[in-house]
Amino acid sequence: MLSNKKSNTRRIALFSILVAVSTSLQVVKPFPFVEFTSLLAFSTGIVFGSLFGASLGAIVMFVNAFLSPWGLAGLNMPFQMVGMSIIGAVGGFYKMENYSHARFFAESAVLGAFLTLIYYLITNLGFAFYTALFLSRISILEALALVQVTGAVYTLIYIVSNTFLFGAGAVPLVNAMRKLLGR
Repeated sequence: MLSNKKSNTRRIALFSILVAVSTSLQVVKPFPFVEFTSLLAFSTGIVFGSLFGASLGAIVMFVNAFLSPWGLAGLNMPFQMVGMSIIGAVGGFYKMENYSHARFFAESAVLGAFLTLIYYLITNLGFAFYTALFLSRISILEALALVQVTGAVYTLIYIVSNTFLFGAGAVPLVNAMRKLLGR
């Protein structure tokens, strides 16, 4: 077992690396319609706890709001931060006891789909709120319907890709993180 000081140093180092890697992948987007921040925030929550998972999600989305090659997130940034924080926090509540059991691969995939849907509902609600605010001729519900319809294909692609990423990647990633921490 690692000494407490050494263990804390490893935890801080690993968390810092996860934030850097997640931020880099979020900004660079090596594959279109695939993002790894959700998986990393969720897995960080499992290993470090809800607070760290939520923090990773919020930090990455904050930085992404300013550095994204797709443009500034602007007024939608708080909604992105909340959505990704929820994904990280849920990881902290998820108890993965047997880290190689097939059940956890399936559960992670389902959670990935569900959490991605929640994330997009939150961010689309934020976008609808500001659309309705600035286009006073349209209600929030009308703006939300418009956002949902125009973004449905992208949302579906992200849900499918995150379902696969969570299902295939959460268990090995959590196992690797725990091994690095000496657990």
